[in-house]
Amino acid sequence: MKTLNFGVGLILVGLLTITAAAESNYGEALDKTFMYFEAQRSGKLPSDSRVKWRGDSGLEDGSLQNVDLVGGYYDAGDHVKFGLPMAFSVTMLAWGTIEYRKEITNLNQMGHALWAIRWGTDYFIKAHTQSNVLWGQVGDGNSDHYCWERAEDMTTPRTAFKLDQGHPGSDLAGETAAALAASSMAFKPYNSSYSDLLLVHAKQLFLFADRYRGLYDDSIPSAKPFYKSSGYSDELLWAAAWLFRATGEEQYLKYVVDNGAYMGGTGLAVKEFSWDNKYAGVQILLSKVLMEKKGGAYTSTLKQYQAKADYFACACLRKNDGYNVQLTPGGLMYVHEWNNMQYASAAAFLLAVYSDSLSAANAKLACPDGQVQPHEMLEFVKSQADYILGKNPKSMSYIVGYGPKYPTRVHHRGSSIASISVLPSAVSCVQGFDAWYRRPEADPNVIHGALVGGPDQNDNFNDERSYYEQTEPTLSASAPLVGLFSKLESLYGNITYHRLQTPVPSSTPSGEPVKFVHSITSKWNVGKLTYYRHKVTMKNTSQKPITDVKVVVQELKGPIWGLSATAVRNTYELPQWLRVLKPGSECSFVYVQGGPQAKVSLLSYQYH
Repeated sequence: MKTLNFGVGLILVGLLTITAAAESNYGEALDKTFMYFEAQRSGKLPSDSRVKWRGDSGLEDGSLQNVDLVGGYYDAGDHVKFGLPMAFSVTMLAWGTIEYRKEITNLNQMGHALWAIRWGTDYFIKAHTQSNVLWGQVGDGNSDHYCWERAEDMTTPRTAFKLDQGHPGSDLAGETAAALAASSMAFKPYNSSYSDLLLVHAKQLFLFADRYRGLYDDSIPSAKPFYKSSGYSDELLWAAAWLFRATGEEQYLKYVVDNGAYMGGTGLAVKEFSWDNKYAGVQILLSKVLMEKKGGAYTSTLKQYQAKADYFACACLRKNDGYNVQLTPGGLMYVHEWNNMQYASAAAFLLAVYSDSLSAANAKLACPDGQVQPHEMLEFVKSQADYILGKNPKSMSYIVGYGPKYPTRVHHRGSSIASISVLPSAVSCVQGFDAWYRRPEADPNVIHGALVGGPDQNDNFNDERSYYEQTEPTLSASAPLVGLFSKLESLYGNITYHRLQTPVPSSTPSGEPVKFVHSITSKWNVGKLTYYRHKVTMKNTSQKPITDVKVVVQELKGPIWGLSATAVRNTYELPQWLRVLKPGSECSFVYVQGGPQAKVSLLSYQYH
């Protein structure tokens, strides 16, 4: 008999090789990007958090309104949970994970990817308390910005703001629907019941966004000075496009076709893609549908979407008959003075996705100034990523903690003030400004993976906290990097790390002989809490009988039936009467709990 042990934390042994300083290490940059999302977490932090200078925070969020809004992400260097950029960031995390699943898996980063997504989607589920209610913000930007304090010390109001039928927000509800639909696709191979739950919320939110139309910042005025929306038509098209991709249901494709002209999808040509402007994303997403020959009777309208996708790509590549995106002398896309890196990272990711679609369809990009091969598009994508990572006139990485030279005075409260583990006493609003914000020294905490706003149009950069346009990192800037770095590492990378693999949420890693299929068989309410009966089916997908199967079930809050507990915490085995699981055979176990489902993974087994 052969025994194979699969621990929850697999040590992946590889050869660490050293590359020249000039070569970008996309794998390292990817790993650090995930660490930035860990640093931005609000709520009760898990014990395995890699950002040791952070602690629990925002544990009473929503309590004033009698709703649980603990969790989610802080937006940037402050502590407001702004719904629109947070939802866009989760959409982009999910898109990168969907598009480059193989690449992320090969880099042993799928666990980090799905946890980054889930920290957002668990929060969105909490925030969607009724079909036509979405809590869209926690905290007030004005009062928050008057304070310079750690998240763990927050003294500013944590007021929560919601959308409902009388206070609509089609842009925010639509983007949240897109985030949940995309995330359902990311989770589908690993956690089918969670994927289904996300899709239920996505469909409800899209109906809410479409039926009760309005700008979210009219309903949540305190968001307007910080994330003012330019319109909601793009988010409605964006949500419908993602729902079509997630479900394959024709009604959503019909929506983007019927509303393409009216909502601007087939008429507006744009040169930016961001948390506020989704048109280029819609156009490239629907071009992918077209090139995969899934357009059917809607092909002619999808070609109009693709024409605008071509405009965006040609403008980025400066082959658009003069209507181009500006480049700095050093070669970085320059769109806006404030946090320009978010536009460069988002555009680079879109071009990578579009290049893959064109390559798969054996097509080229036709620009007014000449044709562009897919591999030429990728060369431009690489130039943007390399600029971010240090190939620029300043020889500076704009990702904190990456490379020998990077920003050290980041406009970020938590990184600029000593950790609560070092300085347990609270740091007040004014004290934070006097003692920490204005100090000339480098930050006491390195916020690894944070992509700062970046240089100006002449490649100049001022590494000072007060230059927030250049030194503040944001969720929306970093999220596209996941797909971007994964793609480039698969093409150009040559470094493998000794790394502890993060368990995928309720996943079945490739190569294991047992597949887990999750489903929800019933639900009921007790007061305000909803309970679910979860069924998990285990199937032997190998060609051999297996015995001594041991399963780890984490975050279990209720009773479990169909498995026998072992002496090891959270570890279960098959019941006495079922010692051998034959090839192709199945067995099931059931548990009941409220809130998110438990995480199930295979610990060990023996081939019989």
